[in-house]
Amino acid sequence: MARAHDPGQAVPDMPRRRPDGDGLTRRRPLRELHVEETVEIAVPVRTAYNQWTQFKTFPRFSAVVRDVEQVRPTVTAWVIGYGALRHRFAVEIVEQDPDARLAWRGLEQRPSHQGEVEFRTTKAGGTAITVRMLLEPRGAARMLTGSSVAARLMARVVRRELLLFKGFIEGLGQEGGAWRGTIRNGRVQHDHPEPPRSRVAQWPVG
Repeated sequence: MARAHDPGQAVPDMPRRRPDGDGLTRRRPLRELHVEETVEIAVPVRTAYNQWTQFKTFPRFSAVVRDVEQVRPTVTAWVIGYGALRHRFAVEIVEQDPDARLAWRGLEQRPSHQGEVEFRTTKAGGTAITVRMLLEPRGAARMLTGSSVAARLMARVVRRELLLFKGFIEGLGQEGGAWRGTIRNGRVQHDHPEPPRSRVAQWPVG
């Protein structure tokens, strides 16, 4: 189901944040949306989530993603397009919880965007994947992307991409890889940080 953003409402720069008990700040789910699309997939949540984290495989099933490059642990560069048209942009993952949620923001200025994908277990033991995306246009582009026509167009693209992912992972039957890390506020969290390195030279023994 697609939900179009109301052009009369203010578009927030970023989702509001809330502190959790561990002192870390987490973003709340997007409230004002351009689109929201959900599909159900006949694989367990862990399998669907693990495959989703393999961004470099997106060109294998996507109709619009042509290439994905890992720039930094939380930043990827995406090339999308139709035919000979190409557009390259960088995305930063700001929140990531294994088997639950992944949120990102575009690093472009015109237009920027943000989004999130959620994974939930269905009654049948499969996975419901929900993608929400919000454009943050600048200048004259605000008139176009704020329209209901643009919202419906983006909703169709998002739903088609989700259905293509569904066919891809159900055809595989199992994930081709996984990244199970946690990200908070754009930083990878380390459960067991490495001890500080000694500045004393390590001499060979024997």
